[in-house]
Amino acid sequence: MFVGERGVPSLVLVAVTALGLGLACGGASALNHVLDADIDKLTGKRTRSRPVAAGRVPAPYALEFGLALSALSFVLLAGFVNVLTAALALLGNLFYVFVYTRWLKRSTPQNIVIGGAAGAIPPLVGWSAATGNLTVPALVLFGVVFLWTPPHFWALALLIRRDYEAAGVPMLPVVHGERETARQIVLYTVALVAFTLAPAFWGMFGLFYLVVAAALGAIFFSLAWRLRRERTPRRARILFHYSLAYLALLFVAMALDPIL
Repeated sequence: MFVGERGVPSLVLVAVTALGLGLACGGASALNHVLDADIDKLTGKRTRSRPVAAGRVPAPYALEFGLALSALSFVLLAGFVNVLTAALALLGNLFYVFVYTRWLKRSTPQNIVIGGAAGAIPPLVGWSAATGNLTVPALVLFGVVFLWTPPHFWALALLIRRDYEAAGVPMLPVVHGERETARQIVLYTVALVAFTLAPAFWGMFGLFYLVVAAALGAIFFSLAWRLRRERTPRRARILFHYSLAYLALLFVAMALDPIL
């Protein structure tokens, strides 16, 4: 929202948008728990204690809860922000539940690549809330998260590969092994870093953003390259945790760039 506003947006608008998006994400998560209850029981302690998988919440109740949150999100965003923002939040919800969770996750090792589009929609939600439209810069924000998702998630998948294998989920490390996964992480990291630098050269962002993006990207690439050369849980864990900080700091740089 700060990037779309080119400054500080209304705090009330920020709060309402964040609440609406949070409801959409919560609804998608609840529906995911219903659809994945069978494999959640097999993928280790990280997921077997989830409410539906553990039997604490009956699946019909979780389904109703997920649908209610999703509907409330749409009503709130359509009524207090704009219809485009509400539609985008709903699209992300549906894509995550039906395209990624129900179809891709169990059918292809490229599940997280295509399914990553769901996680890349929130920046579009924020942009449309601030501006009321979608333009090329908004798609740049989408692209950043889309390209960031594979190296981020594959680093985690390397850490919990055995859990996915036990559940029969065809994540990349399970199907093609750790060596190919590390190679793909490097390739996507290169694409991500190049993509994040490009907007500064056509004027979307200024020098402050360029310096921060270059520094953050150099560290990301260095960690990805080290993981390729030394495929250990420690290296995967370092990359995974850094990727979280990377995305947060990159978006902070985007928000601060027009102000500084």
